[in-house]
Amino acid sequence: MKTDPTKDTELHDKINRETGRIAWSELERHFAQGNVIYVSEALDLIDVAVRISHDDKDKIAAWMAEGKIAKVSDLQAQTWSAAGTALWASVVHPFILVQPEKQRLH
Repeated sequence: MKTDPTKDTELHDKINRETGRIAWSELERHFAQGNVIYVSEALDLIDVAVRISHDDKDKIAAWMAEGKIAKVSDLQAQTWSAAGTALWASVVHPFILVQPEKQRLH
């Protein structure tokens, strides 16, 4: 019987503790290997990591179709590299999920 990803608080808490900010320059090697996944600011990075851990194919496919998660593009990588961007990152082996910091309204 599969666990409902939305109720897996133990995994959610573990991923939350292991999520942090990292400079894009430290992720470039992983990007070159095709292992860095962009997560839209519209989604909760931890929720996405939990669903990927649970192999929630339907939800992941829906987010991909909406363009809310995707492999990091060459243009994103070049932009982040040039700007010295730091991103929120969470590891769900073999992937590293990254998300730009949410923009605050002033």
